[in-house]
Amino acid sequence: MGRMKPEKNAEPLQAVGGAGTPLVSRAAGTITRSLVTHVGSIVASCGAHAVLVYADALKEDGLSLLEEFRCKVFFVTKTPRQEKQQEEKGTRFIRVPDVPLSRLGQVKIAVFMALTKGLVSRGDLIVCLSGFTASGTLDTLVVTEVGSEFEMLAPLEPEDEPSLDSGPEVIERVIEVATTLGNEGRERKPVGAIFVVGDASRVLSMSRPLILNPFRGHPEEKRNIMDSAFEETIKELSTIDGAFVVRGDGVVESCGVLLKTAGQEVFELPRGLGARHHAAAGITAVTRATAVTVSESTGNVMVFRGGKAILEVEKIRLGGSPARGTDLRQE
Repeated sequence: MGRMKPEKNAEPLQAVGGAGTPLVSRAAGTITRSLVTHVGSIVASCGAHAVLVYADALKEDGLSLLEEFRCKVFFVTKTPRQEKQQEEKGTRFIRVPDVPLSRLGQVKIAVFMALTKGLVSRGDLIVCLSGFTASGTLDTLVVTEVGSEFEMLAPLEPEDEPSLDSGPEVIERVIEVATTLGNEGRERKPVGAIFVVGDASRVLSMSRPLILNPFRGHPEEKRNIMDSAFEETIKELSTIDGAFVVRGDGVVESCGVLLKTAGQEVFELPRGLGARHHAAAGITAVTRATAVTVSESTGNVMVFRGGKAILEVEKIRLGGSPARGTDLRQE
């Protein structure tokens, strides 16, 4: 998957007698300060282009230590409140979905969103700091090269990157909805889903409805995925077979759509993936769309562009471990 260079990786301390219960350690501040103090020399020695830091795992006293970095520092936020705090401080920030993620999941989604927003470029060397929110501790440092490292399953060459027909905010929102579905399911039952974002006219011309379109006739402002009030409708309809087709501006055109995809010879997939993932890869191979899938069996989320899976975000199981080893062949 490329070169991954974890410099430090200490899992958060666990409370005695409470399985999976995080313990806010007295050493939390020391761990964070030590990590941030030494990351400066790592940034300088490897010539990093940017540093990504999870804001909710960094206490105020750690902010001053980051000011001396000569490269760009982006704070990763999860909520509107955190975003507002960073705006008031005048710092650069990146918004990611507010869902439970493993340490590497945190790094993957942060780098992906930074790349999608044009804040970093392929080939840039990035230092990522993540950690455990409840204890306010940064405990993981990863150095990664954008586009050739583990966060991209099948990185696209710049000349092969499709001309996207959607804004990064819409992609971010769809991934947020997808990861929420993957983590929570619907009424405590796991669900699978596929969202096809952008190039909607062409996507619809290469598909057919499995049901009557439930969005037909409704005002566009009432069916925009950017509207948080619309999320419950999306979750309810996710139990229907077929794909959601989302315009580049976030308006949902249809759901329950069967995608007439390209043959497997024009796209690439990791072994073991099934129909849902093949449909996502196939439709992105012949359109400018981005597809986001939710696996019903694992809850994992995958992102497809140009006929390739470029990102996988693994669901966190109870106890903190990603879901692994589940058969994906029916997905």
